[in-house]
Amino acid sequence: MEALQTRKLGETGLDVSVLGYGAMELRGPRSPIPKGRPVDPAQAEKVLNSVLDSGINLIDTSIDYGESEELIGKYVSHRRDEYLLASKCGCNADTTSVEEGNAPRHIYTRENLIKGVELSLRRMNTDHLDLLQFHGSPPVELRDQAVQTLLDLKSDGKTRFIGVSDVLPTVTDFVEMGVFDVFQFPYSALDREHESLITQLANSGSGTLIRGGIARGEPGHGLADPNLWAAWDKARLDELLDGMDQFEFLLRFTISHPDLSTTIVGSLYPDHISRNIAAVSKGPLPESLCNEIKNRLENVD
Repeated sequence: MEALQTRKLGETGLDVSVLGYGAMELRGPRSPIPKGRPVDPAQAEKVLNSVLDSGINLIDTSIDYGESEELIGKYVSHRRDEYLLASKCGCNADTTSVEEGNAPRHIYTRENLIKGVELSLRRMNTDHLDLLQFHGSPPVELRDQAVQTLLDLKSDGKTRFIGVSDVLPTVTDFVEMGVFDVFQFPYSALDREHESLITQLANSGSGTLIRGGIARGEPGHGLADPNLWAAWDKARLDELLDGMDQFEFLLRFTISHPDLSTTIVGSLYPDHISRNIAAVSKGPLPESLCNEIKNRLENVD
């Protein structure tokens, strides 16, 4: 298998595979994220090791993703030097209460942020994260303390780099602080709201983790947004596939953005991982095709 392309993760000094693995699919049915499917341990072991065997070197997860962190710790922590590990904080570290619906899902106090990171480290059987991200945005009244807590965790070696996983317009506040190494947000042919932000961040030295690079999955499945796929139909993008399936088409469009670092895609199935790698290995779409895609979508009523 051809080696996956890598790109610089901003100015972190890290080289990251252009395709990362989003571990939300390993969350199981008890996660606060809806529509989680039961995860067979043997299947989790197989898919996680397939991810690493394929050359993907970034795994992105979260406390909010139910069983995900524990499965990572159980099945690939012995291969820790083969991957960059990104998780998130602000998630309630009292996970049992969240599952039972008796507590808020996110708490951005210093105490909970630290407890959450310690929980993630124990679950994943590691002494540090490569990237720690706010999962959403702390409220304004807690923002300064929360940011300082992340900087302290970085100083203490609990994480190598810090970031924010959020969307416009809120994420702009954190970009302007100038202290975050990486930002995560959605981007695809069908969701281009953050397109110029990717370039802005690259010019400032920040890395980007793109989620939703294949529009959150096929229509009618999982967390797929039907509005995005309605735009696909209205723009008649099927006419442009030229032998590609929708996943290859969207994934290759996403990595065509020259300034993004990586796009994270999740699955429970090794054959899906292989499919995504095969698509990415074909490289970006031609510039003329990307322009045609954009023109069609911009002219959708």
